[in-house]
Amino acid sequence: MEPQGPSILTRAGGATIAYHHNSGTTPGVIFCGGFKSDMTGIKATMLEAFCQARNQQFTRFDYQGHGTSSGAFDEGTIGLWRDDALTVFEGVTEGPQIVVGSSMGAWIALLLAQQRRSRIAGLLLLAPAADFTTELLWKNLTPDAREQIKRDGVWMRPSIYDDGPYPITRNLIEESRAHLVLGNPIPFDGPVRILLGLQDDVIPVDHILRTTDALTSDDVEITLIKNGDHRLSTPDDLDKIRAAVDALSKSA
Repeated sequence: MEPQGPSILTRAGGATIAYHHNSGTTPGVIFCGGFKSDMTGIKATMLEAFCQARNQQFTRFDYQGHGTSSGAFDEGTIGLWRDDALTVFEGVTEGPQIVVGSSMGAWIALLLAQQRRSRIAGLLLLAPAADFTTELLWKNLTPDAREQIKRDGVWMRPSIYDDGPYPITRNLIEESRAHLVLGNPIPFDGPVRILLGLQDDVIPVDHILRTTDALTSDDVEITLIKNGDHRLSTPDDLDKIRAAVDALSKSA
């Protein structure tokens, strides 16, 4: 059951970030959602219930243009959403944190690890889509779609989840180039756990290997889930996510 309405953080300029936070023991867990996802998704709410039952601190939030935060989705960028995550990380969480990032949220988690290494106890990356705007999106667009983005500033991408087309903007693609992480070492030496479904039609295995190679940590483990898809939301998938959070919490 969804708890009473979210709390609100106000950023400089008046933008508002909606979040839910439960206090408890550390390391806490903060969940970074995916592109066009919000904090009411099954993985975020499952982890909230899991942590609450253990009296473990937990935080989930909506980026600007997502869920109940302010802003328009088509005005969002990787840098903006990273700064939303930093705002919540600094303004809401306390003590060491395990950052759980789903799809685009894993890219945000890696950017957090670069910015706040001393407070991050571990990373759990679910179908991580680091650098997806250039490596997984732009490189795979048709010439017509690329031309439309260049000419009109936006292209409406059909959704694979039947929730209607959504905008891919020129600003999203161009701004993201300042935040790419796979071309250089990612300076994080803590434990990293990666889960990927072999039925994922968004994230190829070689993209995960590039992410692993970029991390400076020697404590990186990849779990491949034979029947898992990009959402990693089946009961078996959720069991694996809980187990990974539990193991990272015990090793912190």
